[in-house]
Amino acid sequence: MAAPRWNEFGTRDELAAGLAARVADRLRAAIARRGTAFLAVSGGTTPGRFFAALSKETLDWSKVIVTLVDERFVPESSPRSNAALARANLLQNEAAAARFAPLFHEAATVEKGADLADAELKPLPWPLDAAILGMGGDGHTASFFPDAQGLEALLDPASARLVMPVHSESAGEARLTLTLPALVGAELVAVHIEGTEKRSVIEAALGAAEKPLPIRTVLDRAPRAAEIYWAP
Repeated sequence: MAAPRWNEFGTRDELAAGLAARVADRLRAAIARRGTAFLAVSGGTTPGRFFAALSKETLDWSKVIVTLVDERFVPESSPRSNAALARANLLQNEAAAARFAPLFHEAATVEKGADLADAELKPLPWPLDAAILGMGGDGHTASFFPDAQGLEALLDPASARLVMPVHSESAGEARLTLTLPALVGAELVAVHIEGTEKRSVIEAALGAAEKPLPIRTVLDRAPRAAEIYWAP
């Protein structure tokens, strides 16, 4: 597959503005082409500036559906909820008019929760127009942790699932994640990272000859060249 393209910025604020403008352009194009747009975003500490910038972009947000790349199996009342993070930081300002499709649903187990999320997301207008991924220092992206149980199934390019449960000791609580084909089918696959440490991790992952980290597997299996957005 084509090597990912780097987009480097001098500051994190410039990165946030640049990525927000790129995503907004993709959403506008999708609305013009098919009347709706579909975006998946990540949680964590990195996307705060990007969320704030994107929330102020002018477009017809009432025609945009926002979902999550992955989620902890916790309700929105939890401080660890990615849904709560998205609502507080992205679904504000202009973007308050967007429709939000969460991954978490009340269920007895994360497996049942994944089934509910999978069924609820299936009628949405796939493929994604943009999937904005993060990356951890261990090389995980989405909830594809290197020590996740059943990692091969999560990264199966032929999977018929949109959402799967994840059990990983390093992740802490159980999680829900979009599967690899659900993510890499996006018109725009972007990895948003900041700092020299994460740049070193992704560069090492891209250069590794064997035992690829999950981030490498995702980038390798994206049918279109992914974009890496980075600032120191």
